[in-house]
This record gives sequence, C-alpha cells and structure tokens, in this order.
Amino acid sequence: MKRFFTSESVTEGHPDKVCDRIADAILDELLRGDEYTRSAIECCAAYDTLFITGEVTSAGKADYEAIARKTIREIGYDFGGFAYDKCRVIEKVHGQSADIARGVDSSLENRAGGAADDLLGAGDQGMMFGYACRETEELMPLPIMLAHKLSRRLTDVRKDGTLPYLRPDGKTQVTVEYDGKTPVRVDTVVISAQHDDLVSQERIAEDLKKFVVSAVIPERLLDAETKYYFNPTGRFEIGGPEGDSGLTGRKIVVDTYGGRCPHGGGSFSGKDCTKVDRSATYMARYICKNVVASGIAEEMELQIAYAIGVAQPVSVFVDTFGTGRLPDDRIAELVRKEFDLRPAAIIRTLGLRKPVYAQTTAYGHFGRDGFPWERTDRAEDLKKYL
Repeated sequence: MKRFFTSESVTEGHPDKVCDRIADAILDELLRGDEYTRSAIECCAAYDTLFITGEVTSAGKADYEAIARKTIREIGYDFGGFAYDKCRVIEKVHGQSADIARGVDSSLENRAGGAADDLLGAGDQGMMFGYACRETEELMPLPIMLAHKLSRRLTDVRKDGTLPYLRPDGKTQVTVEYDGKTPVRVDTVVISAQHDDLVSQERIAEDLKKFVVSAVIPERLLDAETKYYFNPTGRFEIGGPEGDSGLTGRKIVVDTYGGRCPHGGGSFSGKDCTKVDRSATYMARYICKNVVASGIAEEMELQIAYAIGVAQPVSVFVDTFGTGRLPDDRIAELVRKEFDLRPAAIIRTLGLRKPVYAQTTAYGHFGRDGFPWERTDRAEDLKKYL
C-alpha cells in the first residue's frame, strides 16, 4: 500500500529557534553555577526586541542580556534590526512559585515516608511521549531525520562560506513515500532559505540542489519524479525576528518526531530537569530506543503521565503497532519493572543536571549522537525478555 508522510525542520536562525537557544543558553549558565537550578525561561523575539521572562530559582549567576547577545551573534544575526549589538533586550524574570516548589521539593510519596528517590515530585501534570523505529540507523522516522539534516546542512554551507549569500533563517520539509511501512523514495523536498538581496533565485535553486540536497539525501531515494520547491514564494530576504516573531517552545513537533507520534504539548527549552515535560520525554525516548534496539519491537510509542507533586507516574502506555514480539501490555509491565520513572531517578539515569541543553535546541532533540537519552546501553539486558 502506497502512503506518504511529511516532516519539517527549521534552522537555528528561525525566530522560534533563536528563542529556544537563548532560553537554554541561560539555563546552561545557571547550571554551571548551581546544578540544582530551577528554571522555566521563555523568550519572545519580534523585529528589534527580545523579551526574556519566566521563573528562576538558582544560586548560579547569569547575565541574561549578555548571554542573549552572544547567542544571537553566534547564530549569525550581525545585520538588520535584530543584530546582536543593536536589538533591545527586556528582562522580566522572577523566582519559582512557592506552591510549585513545595510539590517538587517533597513529593506526595516523600511526605508519606517514602524512599530517597521519592523526594522529588513531578514539576507539573502532563503526558509525555517517546518513540523509536527501525527506519534509520538512529532509530528515528526517515522524514524528520532527512529534514533535520537538510536544515543542518543549510547552516553549515552558510557558515563555512560555501554559499556566502545565505542568511540564518531557513526551513526544510521532506515527503517520503512508503510501501506499507517501508520507506522507498523521497517524493517532495521543500527548502526556504533566507538570502541577501543580490543573488538570483535561479542561482539559489541550483546551489541548494547541488550543495544541500545532494549532500544529504541518498541518491537511491531520489528519482525523476521527485519534486523540488526552493524558495517557492520567490524571495526570502527578510527573515528571522524581523520577518516573523519568535517564541520559545513553538516548534515542539520539529523538536521530537516530526509528527510521527503524538506530543503531550509541553515544550523543552528553558526548563530544568525537574520539569517532566523535558526529563520524562527524554526518558521515554531512551526507553523506546532501547526496546527497539533489543529486538522486542520494530516500532514503539510510549506514553508516561504524571500528576504535579507526585513521584510515580499515573500511567504507562505502550503501542508497538503490531510489531512487538511480546504483547503491548507485557512490554508496559517490563518498562515499569526495568526503568525507574520517578523524576529523581530519571535525572540520575540520564545525568540531566549538566549544562548540555543549548546544543539540543536546533536540528532535533532526538536521533543525534552525544546525548545520554540516545544511548542503547540497556538493549542487551532487555533481550532476556525474548
């Protein structure tokens, strides 16, 4: 059965990603001074102004404005109204709510005499999803991985001077054709790349196909029927916050699986590890990746749900879409048995008190080397269930 699935990605210069990167750069600096930092930083960027808001409780120190300007410069905005040395920065940050802190500092179980790992309660209610599949070596869906790699390549050829007329903002989109569950070809590639005012659209289309698409998408997935749309509006000179406002946490589907599995709604950037929006989503990915790597299933979706101030999840749901070598309810049981899902245990398992977050903000939180939630160190042990 022929099917088509599409995912998109954006570059680090996209206005939403600018805000994500600043929020996590601030979090990282606070963590360097205090690993127990509580943070929920959010940014909004519009034309020539950056607004930094949220809640922080930390013994660490951070110059929010200086971090923001440094981040904007590193991304590449040294021109226009949002240039790192010209934009206006407004800061409104306060401490964490005492009501929230009470439930996080001492969980419902801890107040009833629970163990050490019961100390932390979930920082909010909510449901978090994880996913893994066999489509790529990263155990990720092919459409989102190709879209991310195209976006990353757009940034690389801009920064290394291969295509010096490119500017930081950009978006990519890939449609993959499936035969049943097997990806067989790329049907459509869409790339919108910000550029200077001197280059022609013909030159952009030629260069993007040669230096971006051909460098990323395997030739076996492209054919004479593959469709290409390069800057389909005709021009893309005005970009970044000057072209559209940006907001932290507005690219959550880009951050995860490109729409392949549900999303609980919570964003990641600017949030410390006591926020299960972030930490439990990372843990869900870690679990799914290890289960798939073990051979227990070819594809797996996991939902974990929490109540604010309570350490243990209120539910664990597994769907292997018919690919499991064990029943889904049995896999859910082994997840609860093999993986400690209390916030304190998740933080310890994945080492989430380290300042590693700024590097997560562009090109996906998943499917990339170097992050602890991408390890498959439990896969061999899980094979005992087979």
